[in-house]
Amino acid sequence: MSSAVSPEMENLKSRLKTTWSAGDFSKVAEHIKTAAEAFVDRLDIKPGMKVLDVACGSGNLAVLAAREGAEVSGVDIAPNLIEAARKRAYRNGLEVDFTEGDAEAMPYDDGSFDVVMTMFGAMFCPRPDVTASELLRVAKPGGTIAMANWTPTGFAGQMFKLSTKYLPPPDMPPPVQWGRPEIVAERFGDRVENLTMTTRIADMIFDFEPAAVVEFFATYFGPTVMALKAMPPESREPFLQDMEEMWTANNIGDEGKTLVKSEYLEVIGIKA
Repeated sequence: MSSAVSPEMENLKSRLKTTWSAGDFSKVAEHIKTAAEAFVDRLDIKPGMKVLDVACGSGNLAVLAAREGAEVSGVDIAPNLIEAARKRAYRNGLEVDFTEGDAEAMPYDDGSFDVVMTMFGAMFCPRPDVTASELLRVAKPGGTIAMANWTPTGFAGQMFKLSTKYLPPPDMPPPVQWGRPEIVAERFGDRVENLTMTTRIADMIFDFEPAAVVEFFATYFGPTVMALKAMPPESREPFLQDMEEMWTANNIGDEGKTLVKSEYLEVIGIKA
């Protein structure tokens, strides 16, 4: 299901596609692999299941599900990430059907999948009600919907908030609202059963110190890349300094390394 898209929404979607195509998120995704592994493990995916990874990025979840013997598809708005995901599956000797597409209007039939999962992905779509309906539409009755969403108060949520100090946010509901249980429950309503929401922690792990982590994000993380391009030149250095202060203050890694723990909300429900 997809509602009519206004010219303003088309423009916003185009900008979001540009944002997530900027840099190289596949490099960022490597540093949250342990959280992805734990998330997929808890879904108890079995051989032969049909599984969809929504806003799949470079395929963190999809590759893990394929290793379990599932029949896996992945969809993402960024063509460079789809290409990276295809190469990753090929390197691992896995067959995954990766498709460029919009999570708010997915190219799949109703009731196609046993498991519909998304990690730090679908939460960034501009129309959350449409997104919730699409996640449900492509799931089989009795199928599992699983989301991992950054919370507003966790480290990642605060990182996204930091950029609004320097730039106005996009004209859309804040993505981190998907990390608030009461809002998630309202968005799914009675269309899901046995809705469970659990606060969990994702480890962000880097083999270099916080100053280099900031440089890494400024090079590879699309939202940071595009924020730096959009803000006035005199704001860029203060913004990067604020980022470095945040990473340094939250770092519990060994000397010369960075380990930051970021809270997220795990959402699991069964399609009614």
